[in-house]
Amino acid sequence: MKWTRPLCGPASISQNEFKTSETIQPQEASPVKHPMSVLGSDIAKRVFHVVGMHKRGQIVLRKRLSRHDLMPFIATLPPELIGMEACGGAHYWARRFREHGHEVKLMAPQFVKPYSKSNKNDMRDTDGIGEAVTRPTMRFVPTKDVDQQDIQALHRVRERLIGARTALGNEIHGLLHEYGIVVPKGVSKFRQTVVGKLEVEKATLTPLSQEMFGKLVEEFAVLDQQLAYYQEKLATVATTHPACQRLMTIPGIGPLTATALVAAISDASAFKNGRQFAAWLGLVPRQHTTGGKERLLGISKRGETYLRKLLVHGARATIRWGGRKTDRRSQGMRQRLERRGNNRTAVAVANKNARIVWALLTSHQDDQPATSEGEQTRVGVTANRSLTRIGAAL
Repeated sequence: MKWTRPLCGPASISQNEFKTSETIQPQEASPVKHPMSVLGSDIAKRVFHVVGMHKRGQIVLRKRLSRHDLMPFIATLPPELIGMEACGGAHYWARRFREHGHEVKLMAPQFVKPYSKSNKNDMRDTDGIGEAVTRPTMRFVPTKDVDQQDIQALHRVRERLIGARTALGNEIHGLLHEYGIVVPKGVSKFRQTVVGKLEVEKATLTPLSQEMFGKLVEEFAVLDQQLAYYQEKLATVATTHPACQRLMTIPGIGPLTATALVAAISDASAFKNGRQFAAWLGLVPRQHTTGGKERLLGISKRGETYLRKLLVHGARATIRWGGRKTDRRSQGMRQRLERRGNNRTAVAVANKNARIVWALLTSHQDDQPATSEGEQTRVGVTANRSLTRIGAAL
């Protein structure tokens, strides 16, 4: 008997099982087992990185795109969840992506950072974004519309002009002091007296210095005119916007604060309650609790600095005029002022106003403060919860 080498592997099939008369049909390409359901995007000015993941978190796509190629790529994808950091241009891209049916969620960069692994590069940052957007406890940033960005741009330009005017006034003060000329502090007093001072002290100035100070005063007047233009625009928006009109019914909130709040808050219902909104503004006590022992410190000063500044300044104005009123709100402010002082009372009033703002924006009604004992609206009840404990902690 002749020995034959045994067959192994695919060649071990029996000759009886293999029929040469049957044609083998080519197999169709099987679909992807885990289709992409999440897309993380790291946006920039010219270069964009995207990472696609399926619902279990496994990466199925990595891609680097230019600015011109981003939207054609997004348009070819089926509707899915897209995560981005809330940075420059994020709100614009979120609106563009939603036009193609995608669900877009923005996240604060400090909440995304813990999900980035090892050394920093664009692709690893994108991996962290894709992982962070799927976390059930992640906090998201509501997307702003174009009108909100218009109002916010007006505030940003106004704030820059105020800084430029303050810097120019300080410069003129310092230069005049070198010539022995002292001008009163404050913008209004400076505006009223600087021209007269220069005329009176004309003999002590050289022709060159007279010309220089004249140019500086003209520049100061131009900045005043530009500031007046932007403040007029914001006042017009405040009188025509329904949400701003509701917010201006709160004592201590005027056109500037109302428009700034509307520009910053896309959806007030994103906050669970008024305390979360006040915490977002940094108006609640900073907490350091351990071992079951509660410890409350000073205000956290987190979140939007500009909004917090406006609310505190409005609270100071309310305290200043509250001594002449007899309603329950003014009486409570006077009592807290005696116990805690001016600064802590201002922060407590700003905290209460922030809670009222949240209540008005979510309930779509005006603020109606109590005028007699025992009379109080639902908005006032919502804002007054836990206020005594917060005032004591402050």
